[in-house]
Amino acid sequence: MKMKKSLVAFCLSASLLAVCPTGALADVNFVPQNTTSAPAIPASALQQLTWTPVSQAKSQTTTTATAGQTLNVPGISGPVVAWSVPANIGELTLTLTSEVDKQTSVFAPNVLILDQNLKPSAYFPAEYFTYQEPGVMSADRLEGVMRLTPALGQQKIYVLAFTRDQDLQKTTKLINPAKAYARGAGNAIPDIPDPLARHITDGKLTLKVSTNTSSSILVGPLFGSSGPDAVTVGNTAAPAYSAPAAAPAAAPVAAPAPAVKKEPVLNETESYFNQGIKQAVAKGEIDKALKLLNEAESLGSTSARSTFISSVKGKG
Repeated sequence: MKMKKSLVAFCLSASLLAVCPTGALADVNFVPQNTTSAPAIPASALQQLTWTPVSQAKSQTTTTATAGQTLNVPGISGPVVAWSVPANIGELTLTLTSEVDKQTSVFAPNVLILDQNLKPSAYFPAEYFTYQEPGVMSADRLEGVMRLTPALGQQKIYVLAFTRDQDLQKTTKLINPAKAYARGAGNAIPDIPDPLARHITDGKLTLKVSTNTSSSILVGPLFGSSGPDAVTVGNTAAPAYSAPAAAPAAAPVAAPAPAVKKEPVLNETESYFNQGIKQAVAKGEIDKALKLLNEAESLGSTSARSTFISSVKGKG
């Protein structure tokens, strides 16, 4: 357990710059994997939510007023939005956008990332989602990019978006359209006030899922495949167990196929993977180190796992 905690802290320290939105480093000062500041949500309440799946390279837009769900938890105001994301496609980049509406109002999102057992793994408060000026194909919006590495053995991770009581007391400064036009045309920027968008509980949220190869935050236990089975969420029922049919008494029992014996991995190959694992951990590339570990063990390595663990402990 101590090693796992050290790894989480190490992954985070190596990837903070990678997960903070461009231009917002001076304004955002928090630790995503310190989930103690997030609202405490009972596991039973999370399991009752319906989690909308979002596939790779796809976007899912949700209007909280019509498709939001109720979660009666102190500190959370209004409806919440719940998504599930595939966890077996590699490192993930999640881009969450909250659009400013025509009434100059916006939903200030907070995001809680949960592993496949609905255990909180990262928390991104409203301050993380910073104002982005409108573009040719985009409106005024709050936006944040989250880079995550699901631990091995998971099929899904979960993304919960909500707003808090204290967020509703704040506003977001937008850019005056006249200023934006003047800047785009290369004219002198007029000295006029910028509008303020008030924060509300009804909003339009869009989650986009893609893959990445950069350092990111580990979601879930280090060796996820050896952990407990994923919990059942929403209306998804666990498959019923059916006992295998008994073979006829007269049917001959086939002898089990002999196990294929793996040839021991060559010393040069063992050294190559061990060195690669050490270098990846030293650079904070934990996802790359895990891939090298898997590949080495598939070839018959007996030292790759201990090399990985000792390297992580040395950095923790």
